[in-house]
Amino acid sequence: MTTVYFVRHAESNYNNHDDMSRELSNKGLQDRKLVTNFLLDKHIDVVLSSPYKRAIDTVADFAETVNLEIETVEDFRERRVDNEWIADFNSFCKKQWEDFKYKLSDGETLEEVQSRNIKALNKVLGIYNGKNITIGSHGTALSTIINYYDKTFSYSDFEKIKNVMPWVVKFVFENNVCIKIEKCNLFENQFAKC
Repeated sequence: MTTVYFVRHAESNYNNHDDMSRELSNKGLQDRKLVTNFLLDKHIDVVLSSPYKRAIDTVADFAETVNLEIETVEDFRERRVDNEWIADFNSFCKKQWEDFKYKLSDGETLEEVQSRNIKALNKVLGIYNGKNITIGSHGTALSTIINYYDKTFSYSDFEKIKNVMPWVVKFVFENNVCIKIEKCNLFENQFAKC
């Protein structure tokens, strides 16, 4: 079996509108300790991450604690929305979840985000078969991965987690087939089963 813990990044500094360099807020820097504490007994073999700073920084404290390098994987990055900051982000998100092919002129569809994230995950599953893996991720990217394996995961589910940062989702694979998904809210101490 291969176990993958996708870690949605901790709170970031929304005053920085650059997706690649957006850093964690002070709260995010503190909350990443929740990720470290959660992962410490999970026997993690490999730490991967989206190339975005907030995702890397969320898993960095854990990686440093257990002396593992972080390998960035370009295709685990978050969805590209557009080349401009979106004021009414909630309406945009809802429209994308209603139509996985919808995008703004310089953005990505959820279908495209899902496709590249699943392709990257399948490659990781091939390379690290039988290992315990942590992957620094993002809310939308991770939600499209959940939706790929569980089509009932929809906009209403995304709405429930959109302000939960950090957030962990455990996927268990047997022969590259997803056999279990568990959502772990680090703030509610409901992750003992994860």
